[in-house]
Amino acid sequence: MQLTRLISESGYKNRSMFLRDASLHFAEAKRRGDLETMNGNVILDGTIVIYYQHGVENKLMELRHSHEIDVFSFHHNCLTESHSCVDTMQVRGSASSFRNMIEKLNNIQDIDKVSFISAPMREDGCC
Repeated sequence: MQLTRLISESGYKNRSMFLRDASLHFAEAKRRGDLETMNGNVILDGTIVIYYQHGVENKLMELRHSHEIDVFSFHHNCLTESHSCVDTMQVRGSASSFRNMIEKLNNIQDIDKVSFISAPMREDGCC
């Protein structure tokens, strides 16, 4: 059965947990859309992941200190096997700010990959 295979390939051990997460993701995507198509005024929390080569650290520091987005946490690591640096930042900002920022970062030489992962939207929870 396709669903059983999909659950297994996704790493879930529990069918109910898979269906819960899948339905939450689907409902959120229907409600908000993805970053490229959602209303620019929508405020998002999430994580930015940036892979790059040495020499662009000052550009990333400018991003962390800009007023376009709020950076709550920052982490840097050197990945010796892939010969890359990676920065992760927990952030908040508008969808349009994230779109602009990602476009700018993607146009900087020696930045290899930029990803934004939006946090799930919930009405209540731990925080």
